[in-house]
Amino acid sequence: MYSQNEINSDIRFLAKSEIRLKILSELDTYPDNVRGLVKRTEITYSSISSNVNKLEENNYIKKIKNKYHINPMGKIYFNTLMEFKHSVDIINDFNSFWYKHDLNQLSIDAVKNITDLKDSQLIETTPLDIYKTHNTIKKQLIESTNVKAIFPYLHPEYPELIEEILKNGGSIELIVPKNIMKALMEPIDKDLKNDAIKNDKLKLYSASNDLHLYLTICDEKMSLGLFKNDDSFDQNRILISQDSKSYQWADELFNHMKHRVIK
Repeated sequence: MYSQNEINSDIRFLAKSEIRLKILSELDTYPDNVRGLVKRTEITYSSISSNVNKLEENNYIKKIKNKYHINPMGKIYFNTLMEFKHSVDIINDFNSFWYKHDLNQLSIDAVKNITDLKDSQLIETTPLDIYKTHNTIKKQLIESTNVKAIFPYLHPEYPELIEEILKNGGSIELIVPKNIMKALMEPIDKDLKNDAIKNDKLKLYSASNDLHLYLTICDEKMSLGLFKNDDSFDQNRILISQDSKSYQWADELFNHMKHRVIK
């Protein structure tokens, strides 16, 4: 059993050397010898050789038939460090999206798996295009057949967009605050709406508490919006993605919020 001090020492040993992490990254792809690592990394022979020896002495790697392999614990430490690094990269890359925003309604799993958003794109309004974020979301909704969404506020175009999706035979699941449900649904054709509900094409979930999260999952595209710490929705920036991991991340977050509402 490893003590906390031993784990901290191991992590520090790996984290303080980019060369050691690079070596582990290469060996995680496939085993190799020192000369092969030099060729693959373009790092000097002396640096590779020295750090390979240190990694072997500390039992992170082992030599089998003239090639180095990662030991199981070495692999665990390396993967943990890489996950942490990717998380930090996402926070730094999208700093304006996360900073001074309310993250309380993100589930524990959503935070833990934040690296799934690494291939997302930050969309921000500009002085010349103040509707850029809304138009991006609108385009996704118009082009989609199956939609899951958390709408924390009412936009005047939402009823029409919802009606168009239902007219085209699509399906929609919505989580909205109780106080906007009537205003959102009332403009939609009554027969169309009732038929969609009857055939499970329209599913509505009413939230009694405040929703401080904006989310759309349009076919295989997702978009995420946040509230500022002053309780106002940040209409100036959203994260969007078509990556499968981002889609899965968004779908799990939607289901988490749905279960909270149903309770």
